[in-house]
Amino acid sequence: MPAITDRDVVRALRPFVRATGPLLDTLREANLLGLRDRAVEDGANRALVDKLWDRLAKVKVPGTAGWAAMGVAQRDEWWLNRVGRLVSLIAALPGVGGALADRLPIQSALGTAGQGVLLSAMAGEHGFTTTEDRVRLLAFVLFQREVDGRAADASTEERAREDRATEELTSELEGRSTIRAIGRTVWKLAKVLWALEGELDKRPQGRFYHQALGMLPLVGVVGDYFGERSALRRVRKAAYQWFGREQSGRPELR
Repeated sequence: MPAITDRDVVRALRPFVRATGPLLDTLREANLLGLRDRAVEDGANRALVDKLWDRLAKVKVPGTAGWAAMGVAQRDEWWLNRVGRLVSLIAALPGVGGALADRLPIQSALGTAGQGVLLSAMAGEHGFTTTEDRVRLLAFVLFQREVDGRAADASTEERAREDRATEELTSELEGRSTIRAIGRTVWKLAKVLWALEGELDKRPQGRFYHQALGMLPLVGVVGDYFGERSALRRVRKAAYQWFGREQSGRPELR
């Protein structure tokens, strides 16, 4: 198998990032029912409707006043727990097959895709919103590579290919936000990364005992789930290293 080049990594990650970034940005910035701009007032004589609106405004989800009041670290934690649980579960499902599933790149691709989604979400919270920056972040954390992030081939044909790939990756989400649609989208994202099979084992992994439990049939899904959750903590640590380096403008060894 030919060695995977930085160009190969960038070519795979650009549509991946474009498919995850806009979706997460829309969720993060959505002003759900105008809640972000609504003041939360105290008082015993409020009408029932006002009480309901005020309670909703305190819910800490993107688009609410509660979310707007959260710090960056708190938002990262929200993404890590809410999104992290879902993508970890999706990545762990092949673990039902135990060691047999571990011989295939399915779980690694799904796990890498989930980590990439989380990284895109965190990047937005830290002010890194361009495709190029997010590609560099994902390459650094997932594959231990320093890449440029820009399209290696800026031709009209290459741009059209990237546009088509991005549109296909997000097609399941059009007008739908069900778990099935999300799962199918993560699966599509995983198939994009499957082309980088030789790089997938470089991503942050769970502890050795998670991997040992994951080798067992049926119960392996439990070990794999907690392994993926543990790996996401390492993903965040590596991402913070990258954020700090980029924000300070000083190169730093990994």
